[in-house]
This record gives sequence, C-alpha cells and structure tokens, in this order.
Amino acid sequence: MSTEKTDKEILENEMNLNSEETSSVSDNAGVEEEDSLTAEQKLELELSKEKDKFLRLFAEFENYKKRTSKERMDLFKTANQEVLQAMLPILDDFDRALVEIGKSEDDALLQGVSLIHEKFKSTLLSKGLEEVEVRAGDAFNADYAEAITQIPAASEALKGKIVDVLEKGYKLGDKIIRFPKVVIGN
Repeated sequence: MSTEKTDKEILENEMNLNSEETSSVSDNAGVEEEDSLTAEQKLELELSKEKDKFLRLFAEFENYKKRTSKERMDLFKTANQEVLQAMLPILDDFDRALVEIGKSEDDALLQGVSLIHEKFKSTLLSKGLEEVEVRAGDAFNADYAEAITQIPAASEALKGKIVDVLEKGYKLGDKIIRFPKVVIGN
C-alpha cells in the first residue's frame, strides 16, 4: 500500500513538473531552447520525459488491474445466477409439497420430505441465495416486490400494503434475481 502511495505521489509530482515545464515553453521556443541546452540538460529533459511516460504507463496498468479484478469479483458473485434461478421453482414445489403433506397424517413422510427440503435450501443458501423478506402487512415497495394484483383492503390500515405473498422472492448478494409476487390492498 505504501509503495502505491509513493508511486502515485511521484506520478503526481512528475505530472505537475512536466505540465509546468510544457506550459511555460511553447513548441517553437522548446525546439530553440533544446538547441541551446547543454548535453547534460538535454539528458535530464529526456530522462524526465521517459519517467513521465513510465509513470503514466504504470498508473494505467494499475487501473487496468483494479478494473479487471473488480470485474472478476462481480462475475464470481453472479456466475451461478442462472443455475440458482433454475432451482427456484423446485424450491417452490418443495414448499407447496410440505404444506400438503402437513395436512396428511403421515409424520414419517413429512419428516423425510422436510429433511430433503432443508438440505436443498441450505445448499442454495451456501451458494449465496437469500430470501427477500416480505410479509403481509408490510408497506408495498416496487423496488423490492412485484404487485400481481390489487384487491379491496379489509381495513384502512391495509391500503397500499401487502395483503398476501403469492411467490417468495430471492436475491443473490445485493441483486434481486426474483422479485416476490404480492397482492396489495387498495
């Protein structure tokens, strides 16, 4: 980190020096001045030009490295997005199956399906999938939920609020990959 700051400071100093040198001397005067300079001054001038080129190239390369590493991190975060989106209907089917099996008297079947559901859900969670928290009674926000329909609100308190959640929403990192589908009261 300290070498980056040092290199950046050097680059800024060199750029300031070079801009002062070039702004104070016009092109024609610079050619005439180069002829009147001693060999040592010419070498110093060439050296400063080469340093400037080097520092600009170095800064460009550092920016390139930062940009590509950021792009790579973004790619890794969303690389499995398509696979996770394909698994969401299966997760929904498991949720519906658990509700229906819960109505039956077969506890062994409910326990078996519940174990498989939890294992599947924990696997998806370990890959970065999170449920978007939306419940009935919450204020509707179009940035986090998709309104499927509106129904007359049972009370004034439910107007403009979520009445029912039809389909759960999920996000991968900070990006919502499926918006929750809700019914709102009007």
